[in-house]
Amino acid sequence: MATTEERLQAGLDDRYLFEKELGRGGMAVVYLARDVKHDRQVAIKVLHPELAASIGAERFEREIKLAAKLSHPHILGLYDSGEIDGLFFYVMPFVQGEALRDRLDREGQLPIEDAIQITLEVADALGHAHKHGVVHRDIKPENVLLSEGHALVADFGIASAAKDSNAQKLTQTGMAVGTPVYMSPEQSVGETVGPTADLYSLGCMLYEMLAGEPPFTAKNAMALMARHAMEAVPSVRIVRNTVPEEIEDAIFAAMAKSPADRPQNAAQFSELLGIGLATTSTFRSGSRHTTARRAATQSYAALRARHLPWWRQRAGMAAIGGAAVVALSLGWFFGVRESGPAAVVAGGLDRNRIAVLYFEDRSPGGELGYLADGLTEALMLNLGQVAEFTVISKGGVEPFRSSPLGVDSIAQVLGVGTLVSGHIEHVGDKVRVNVELLDGNSGSSLSRTSLEQPLVAALGVRDSLALEVARLFQGVLGKEIRLKELQGQTASVEAWSLVQRAEKLRKTG
Repeated sequence: MATTEERLQAGLDDRYLFEKELGRGGMAVVYLARDVKHDRQVAIKVLHPELAASIGAERFEREIKLAAKLSHPHILGLYDSGEIDGLFFYVMPFVQGEALRDRLDREGQLPIEDAIQITLEVADALGHAHKHGVVHRDIKPENVLLSEGHALVADFGIASAAKDSNAQKLTQTGMAVGTPVYMSPEQSVGETVGPTADLYSLGCMLYEMLAGEPPFTAKNAMALMARHAMEAVPSVRIVRNTVPEEIEDAIFAAMAKSPADRPQNAAQFSELLGIGLATTSTFRSGSRHTTARRAATQSYAALRARHLPWWRQRAGMAAIGGAAVVALSLGWFFGVRESGPAAVVAGGLDRNRIAVLYFEDRSPGGELGYLADGLTEALMLNLGQVAEFTVISKGGVEPFRSSPLGVDSIAQVLGVGTLVSGHIEHVGDKVRVNVELLDGNSGSSLSRTSLEQPLVAALGVRDSLALEVARLFQGVLGKEIRLKELQGQTASVEAWSLVQRAEKLRKTG
């Protein structure tokens, strides 16, 4: 069977001559080739067949066209693209240099000025792309090339295409859009992302350039995403006390958990670094590069006050310390004790924001898996129609199926105050569904129940489950929960069961 290189060479023989493979990544293989017509070296990136099949030709072409319109001194341009024998490829300039990843692996911590310059140049590139409606979605050291001391951002458009393709299919093939080490909390749960997600990743990258390691590490992707969502960004100045305070604060701001708390564009991020994106252009070897210079912008203190949450500002930290001392003193003097209501709101997660975790199938041989999934997704739809509730989509919950994370950790990642958990099992000729409401703030049980019905009455199980869960919520929240009838549901038990079996087969391949 012909190799990928041989298949491409056969289709591109009159345009490009392949010389060697340069490297492989999670999405593509890169080859060095010679552009026959223009007598120049180029890099040809070929998407892995699984990713190409998921994206589809139309989506690939549309995203490549958007990326090709980006013209900026710190964005790696595109020469050509196409499809040969089912293989999607695009052609870029061959850069004499190295990836930022190579330099980090070699040096560990970079000089502070170099780290800031690289960050500013990447921010400048991102600002240009964002103004044209293009979000990168996979900013990381591997996608930043260093040429003659300057940064070039590669792979615009590909992560976007992959994100909007069949995410389930990508998961089944072992691929993921974005890199968990640098991924924003909202991107890790499949929510729609904007420019601030790229700035979050850039903040992670700046941290690594200064500290010599990423802000968060873990043994697996799920635990890593949980740390991004729950834990405060560690202080880079503890690792390297020569880093200026304003640089650390800029990292804190860019890596805020909520997108609304981050700088809203690249120019604001650069100002938080103490340097505005007022730029001058220089020419080196025929290529225009951007040299950042300090701009007469608003004072740093004012910018920090606007973009950094008050509790991460240094004045805010001092205030917290002072308030804590006062509170402890008053508590000791007056004999104040924790009250019931205060314990209820501890943690701050909203009880009306809900995640229905996929029910566990405990039947012999997993024969009720289709029913467990069908009941879970029907319950999501039912609860999603309650006006007071915000229910996480099945795409957001799917990554936590059989997760080793604790309930409270999952709740923090998803930002939910209540979780619905359950399992299904055989009891003679019946099925029993056990369901429980869990507090997202503490992970403790709020309420639980179970119901049994004949397996042949699967629709009855579905409808009874929704009513039972509504009753549980009513008891916990102290108010009536009104469910609307599901629209478009079949009244045939056999048809509904067949649909759930088919869907289960689709998910498991």
